[in-house]
Amino acid sequence: MYIYNDIDQSIVDARVRQFADQTDRYLSGRLSEDEYKPLRLQNGVYVERHSPLLRIAIPYGLLSSRQLRMLAQIGRVYDRNFGHFTTRQNIQFNWVRLEDVPNILGDLATVQMHAIQTSGSCIRNVTTDHLAGVAHDERVDPRPLAELMRQWSTLNPEFAFLPRKFKVAFNGAVEDRAASEVHDLAFEVYCDEAGEVRLIVKVGGGQGRTPRVAPVIKTGLHWRDMLSYTEAVLRTYNRWGRRDNIYKSRIKILVDALGAERFSAEVEQEFTHLVGGPATLPAGELDRMTAFFAPPAYVTTPSWDQEEARHRLADPRFNAWVKRNVARHKRDNYGAVTISLKSPGIAPGDATSDQMDAIADLADRYSFGQIRVSHHQNLVLADVARSDLWALYQALEALKLGEPNVGLATDVICCPGGDYCALANAKSIPVAAAVQDALAPKAQDIGTLAIKMSGCINACGHHHVGHIGILGVDKKDEEWYQILIGGRTDTRTALGQIIGKAIPRDEVAPTVSRLTDFYLNQRQPGEIFVDAVERLGKAAFLAAAFPSEPAPASPDLKLKENV
Repeated sequence: MYIYNDIDQSIVDARVRQFADQTDRYLSGRLSEDEYKPLRLQNGVYVERHSPLLRIAIPYGLLSSRQLRMLAQIGRVYDRNFGHFTTRQNIQFNWVRLEDVPNILGDLATVQMHAIQTSGSCIRNVTTDHLAGVAHDERVDPRPLAELMRQWSTLNPEFAFLPRKFKVAFNGAVEDRAASEVHDLAFEVYCDEAGEVRLIVKVGGGQGRTPRVAPVIKTGLHWRDMLSYTEAVLRTYNRWGRRDNIYKSRIKILVDALGAERFSAEVEQEFTHLVGGPATLPAGELDRMTAFFAPPAYVTTPSWDQEEARHRLADPRFNAWVKRNVARHKRDNYGAVTISLKSPGIAPGDATSDQMDAIADLADRYSFGQIRVSHHQNLVLADVARSDLWALYQALEALKLGEPNVGLATDVICCPGGDYCALANAKSIPVAAAVQDALAPKAQDIGTLAIKMSGCINACGHHHVGHIGILGVDKKDEEWYQILIGGRTDTRTALGQIIGKAIPRDEVAPTVSRLTDFYLNQRQPGEIFVDAVERLGKAAFLAAAFPSEPAPASPDLKLKENV
């Protein structure tokens, strides 16, 4: 993984001192709320329903065991002994005190971490595939390019106050595990026939109030021009993006208004002035950065372990865990293990400080001291020898982290919702728990099913791209929920469609259960839920979800937008 040099460390240390002074001036009354707000936002501090929230950056979702132990310590000392892993591969602490934040940032700086640009109208945390570097279907490891983007975009003054937030993702594999097409800017990384690394550029994706799938605006971009072209995109956005209406200020609205072809032409016009300029990456820079992500010292044990086979035959739960939680690795004698943070009774994405410490220990023992955060709100040990799977599974079971449900109906993505977020229209966590309880007995039979839930239109829970999406809405000052079906973010990214009327909380789990029962009765061999939706159509599932009455759209829904 990337290791800070002296320049990196000095920048982060200076930022800690700067924000400590800004916070002191705010708390003493020398800065107003309006003056302080943009300063705290670009240091990851929100003011939520009950307390300040601190969001910490985990660039492209990669952590060392030392860093995870620091996060555990922060949860223990400054919060309530837990943290919440997010769909942007970050972590949030929901119960911090504002006066403690400078100390937290100082602690983070000692392990090469920060909270810079995890909020605000700026370039946010850069994300990528949680299996980058080990995925069996990978064309190019995107992490070196993601790190170059992180370095260039962090505290870049030209793009610190964009019209709105701006999210960047990289994908270097056949399957898009980074949900790249619902990002403001996305790069598909591949090698051309000459072996040169090149990029397909997509701009204008996103979720929220106006969900969009990003169109391709350029193909064949050489990796050395990545930053120059990004600068052209952002200059075009800064020039043409609306600042008079917060609901129409995201780049997806601009791309939609101009059209992809016109937007691409505007970017190309900017690019002609920038190509070959200061942002052009040096010829050896990709090799230099790639060296930070060199493969670890893998062992040469056989690819098929007899002990693993014996334990899978003897223990059905372990067998299910291997099938669901262990992904195929580039090396046949290794597996990429997902640690599910979706155990019964636990809010999706939450991990206690003790669990984080224990996972750090397991990473040291079994996965070269590294941990990944997926946008599915789970943790990943990406390099586990298959001969160690049984021992690792037993350790995770002891920690109540051995749930064999990755990709199943109980692996629900869920934002904090109305329990924490000041913008939420409705609670998410108890609804997610009810859905998990309802579907747990048949989850293995249902198979692959991505259920994603957001407590408001901002879509932090990615409900638009869930096979089943759940959206909390405000209807006459009461909490109601809309159901969507048909979303996906694999090789065929699609946005889900709302079916029927908004329903009260206690009807959500039964409605979702009826949808899955209909699927189980109608599916073809090998057909997953979202493919059945595509084959059978929305109307068939609508009738299954609401069998007793027609389901008109609900009126008077109030939506809040994240600022």
